[in-house]
Amino acid sequence: MSRDGSTRRPDGPAGWLRGWRPAVSMASRNLRRNRVRTVLAVLGVCIGVLAVAALGIFGNVLALGADDAIGDIGTQVVVSPNNDAGVESLSDADIASIRRAVDGPAVVPLYSDSATVARQGDQTFATVYGVEEPALAYDAAEGRLPERHRQGAILGAGIAEDLSAGAGDTVEIAGSQVRVIAVLVESQTFSPVAPDDAVFLPESAFSADGYAQALVVSDSGAEARAAADAIREAVNARQDRVELFELAALVDEINEFFDLLSTFLLGLGAISLVVAGVSILNVMLMSTVERRQEIGVMRAVGVARRDVLRVLLAEAGLIGAAGAAAGTLLTVMLVAGLVVATPAVDAALVLDRTNAYYLLLALVFGVGVGIVSGAYPAWKAANERPVEALRS
Repeated sequence: MSRDGSTRRPDGPAGWLRGWRPAVSMASRNLRRNRVRTVLAVLGVCIGVLAVAALGIFGNVLALGADDAIGDIGTQVVVSPNNDAGVESLSDADIASIRRAVDGPAVVPLYSDSATVARQGDQTFATVYGVEEPALAYDAAEGRLPERHRQGAILGAGIAEDLSAGAGDTVEIAGSQVRVIAVLVESQTFSPVAPDDAVFLPESAFSADGYAQALVVSDSGAEARAAADAIREAVNARQDRVELFELAALVDEINEFFDLLSTFLLGLGAISLVVAGVSILNVMLMSTVERRQEIGVMRAVGVARRDVLRVLLAEAGLIGAAGAAAGTLLTVMLVAGLVVATPAVDAALVLDRTNAYYLLLALVFGVGVGIVSGAYPAWKAANERPVEALRS
């Protein structure tokens, strides 16, 4: 016999489970006594879980969509001469220093000018770059990019569309007829070097003393950030000779914005769950007050405090679990309806496995809210003296 007069239950997981089975059964019967109040409490949790899961998934889908639209812009670093320091171009020594510093990513130096490009009466104004190894930085949609650019012109996607030109055609650049050897794939990058509205010629077409820019192409954003830091340390050690445009830094700022947006949306959803928790707290307090004499009788005939506590916690947990399960199911249906009704939403983004985290978070949060909200009423009822409960 225990100190409070009840029979001591066997220790271990088996005994612990046997103690909870009758508690859950009794809790479900108690909840069915007042179905309307129980349904309203479950509905409150359901709405809260729906808000947390749906807003979390919507925020994550926005972030994934933005990341997909940004593409690989974070893998490039554009190095330009620092005009404020009196440096007007990048010398061969600067390019060599950049290559030694990055030790891995491709370095593509560029001459730069501007010219009118025309074909069959159509003409447009374009930036003209001189490049020796275009295949290190770009891909061809038509034609083939040579390993060493010796002759011919490479057109950006925008210039090719404006002039209706393709590989094998001839265009006029600054009064000279040049054959098009390739057309580049449309760029997905935001950069000072805009290939879509540019024409790429061999370096021999330029007579400048130095390069206008150097493009550092990495395999990842982390590698690009490391390359930028190495260039600053090596090339700008004594003088700020170069300026760097880090696309990875832009991507980081965009990702930080969407992380903040997701946190804000989750916060809004959490408010609904807090309200649901208050509703469960109210329901459990009312339930324990109404059943005060019943709980007193249970305690008087030898039911242990922990058993009363289990029953009341089981009631709160069942309310939270039912609401969480219903809210999760409604979230799945809502997201599926969004995909069907909105063709612009990519189903692959919605089905991304990271979205399952928000479903699991909302489910666990909903059950937790139920248990936490029922903890105080359960403790209060279990620790009340049976004589006082019966006297009421």
